[in-house]
Amino acid sequence: MSKIVLVGANHAGTAAANTILANYPGHELTIVDRNDNISYLGCGTALWIGRQIDGHQGLFYSSSEELTKKGAIVLMETEVSNVDFAAKKVSTVNKHGGKETLSYDKLILATGSLPIIPSLPGMDLENIQSVKLFQDGRKANELLDDPGVKTVAIVGAGYIGVELAEAIRRRGKKALLFEAEDTSLASYYDDWLTHDMDKILSGEGVELHFNERVKMFKGDKTGKKVSAVVTDKGEYQAEMVIMTIGFRPNSDIGKGHLDTIANGAFKVNLRQQTSDPDVYAIGDCATVFSNAVQDYAYIALATNAVRSGIVAGHNVCGTALESAGVQGSNGINIFGYKMVSTGLSLKAALKAGYSALATDYEDLQKPAFMTDNHKVKIRIVYDKDTRRILGAQMASYENISMGIHMFSLAVEEKLTIDKLKLLDIFFLPHFNQPYNYITMAALGAK
Repeated sequence: MSKIVLVGANHAGTAAANTILANYPGHELTIVDRNDNISYLGCGTALWIGRQIDGHQGLFYSSSEELTKKGAIVLMETEVSNVDFAAKKVSTVNKHGGKETLSYDKLILATGSLPIIPSLPGMDLENIQSVKLFQDGRKANELLDDPGVKTVAIVGAGYIGVELAEAIRRRGKKALLFEAEDTSLASYYDDWLTHDMDKILSGEGVELHFNERVKMFKGDKTGKKVSAVVTDKGEYQAEMVIMTIGFRPNSDIGKGHLDTIANGAFKVNLRQQTSDPDVYAIGDCATVFSNAVQDYAYIALATNAVRSGIVAGHNVCGTALESAGVQGSNGINIFGYKMVSTGLSLKAALKAGYSALATDYEDLQKPAFMTDNHKVKIRIVYDKDTRRILGAQMASYENISMGIHMFSLAVEEKLTIDKLKLLDIFFLPHFNQPYNYITMAALGAK
């Protein structure tokens, strides 16, 4: 029997724990987490804040009690104060100040990520926060109940920022969305698709401030609460600010011992093993292998976290299992408009050094005689020289989400754009057109 210590128990940690407990009962698993809850689905925070779901209860899919019943030793609200990698010991301190040293044969780090908080004047004012943990969502939800909070500024128009802008509008508040780029969702999609989302946000009352950088925050008369956002282009009233400019790996625990990439994420192999063979890293604190760029990268997604947890769970218990790599598949649904992507956008592919091209197509999802019908946009990105598919993006009021899974597999399997030209895709008016937009986009490739 080996001793396994798991630090962190959100998506990656919970996946690793369940894998170990379900398949390897002979091992001793101790879980350490500084929070008072685990397995919180942060992707549902905006739905909860925007009152599109009844409450937060369904956003948890596991608990310390459940993992304890399965055989784990669970230490909640407990911080790791030090790791002696040479001696294989983890020092902890609980909320009452109690100290304990845990020895391990294998260590799994699932320490996640932290919001990027810029050093700006006024950042310490009340009503300025990030939204990541359950506690953050609860605080934001309570602040929005305050009738004195009439305008909310969201800084950063990535997925979380855009989702929260929708939630704020659904709560009847004024939403200001600030972004240094010239469009929303710039990290995931090309302008051909993002500008449509910009129009939808604007049409729903979100005030867009693109190409605009926040410089500072001003306080109210008491000097305690935020009252205004100051940018390089103006000053705007706001009684609440949510920072959503991104995340960084929470990797200080391994500083000076474990290899990392430039942003601090632990460098791992396909078995989630770090530069220390007895230490594994999973989830947002670690790298993943990107099949799109054929190299290790940092792609913080819950789906990647779960897969990495499963891989590590088997490997620490002696069963060799390698990751198949990832494509960074993702999606968003704002005011009913759905966007999904996988792999690289054209902008990202060109930046990565590919001789990339894109083939675009736009058409109705179903034949024109079908009344329940919407347009679909599709872009397929491919390498001009090898013809290899590098990524795809789709958008529609229709639920076209399943289509992106095919492109995810295409990127993983290194399929060429020409393979799609005569792909066997069925036709039925209830679902699609005889000249399917996937086929038409592929046929349009140069």
